[in-house]
Amino acid sequence: MIRGALPGIVWLLLATSGNGFAQSAAAPNPIGKNAFEQSCAMCHGLDGRGGEHAPDIIGRTEVKDLSDQALFKVIREGIPQRGMPAFGGMDKADVDAIIVYLRLLQGTTSGGGVSGNPEKGRDLFFGKAECTHCHVIRGDGQFLASDLSDFARDHEPGEIRDAILKPSVKQPEIATAIARDGRKFSGVVRNEDNMSLQLQDGDGRFYLLVKSNLASVERQSGPAMPGDYGQRLSVTEIDNLVAYLVAESPRPESSRKDATPHGED
Repeated sequence: MIRGALPGIVWLLLATSGNGFAQSAAAPNPIGKNAFEQSCAMCHGLDGRGGEHAPDIIGRTEVKDLSDQALFKVIREGIPQRGMPAFGGMDKADVDAIIVYLRLLQGTTSGGGVSGNPEKGRDLFFGKAECTHCHVIRGDGQFLASDLSDFARDHEPGEIRDAILKPSVKQPEIATAIARDGRKFSGVVRNEDNMSLQLQDGDGRFYLLVKSNLASVERQSGPAMPGDYGQRLSVTEIDNLVAYLVAESPRPESSRKDATPHGED
């Protein structure tokens, strides 16, 4: 889930963006918004309420009642008999993002809420998603990437989702330093200047090493944040993962940028 600044998930971060045409979508996921505008708005309108060539997909009950899986199938396979083209070549992550954005416009997903299950998200974080291979949360995990314990305090749900689905390509730098007396230190480079090198090992311990006391330093790139969570995890699983991270770092209402942070799909 997020790497660079997040361990395990590594670099998890999304950027939310405002939406001028739908008050209910105060902080839509920019990936879903952009994909919707590029592939859907030409027929369904920028607000999804219908256009010259296609019907309203925001207010119609029969569309709102479709499951995410059914919507996914419609986007991928189209409805030829009704003139709806198939988008079979669209990336799964982009289809998922469009569905999230569509739900936001429909009002079925609150702009400020998170629809996932935190308990299931925890199981994913420590299990299938393998976030703790790099990240730590509340003392559990590895310190190869950032500590995610309070990540949601200053990142909206939409930003977290984007970081998971579209992670940074930046990789942490791992160093192994051997002191002149033979001692060996390995970990992620946290700080460095001309005189010293600070490492943090997988258990979270910090080592401040004076370079003049080192016989050698070997460096290598650490593991990158996986870029295939859009394929490995379902929309619901991503929602659950986001919900878990939000639940682990609740923010006081006064510190929220907005009363409606985007809840991932």
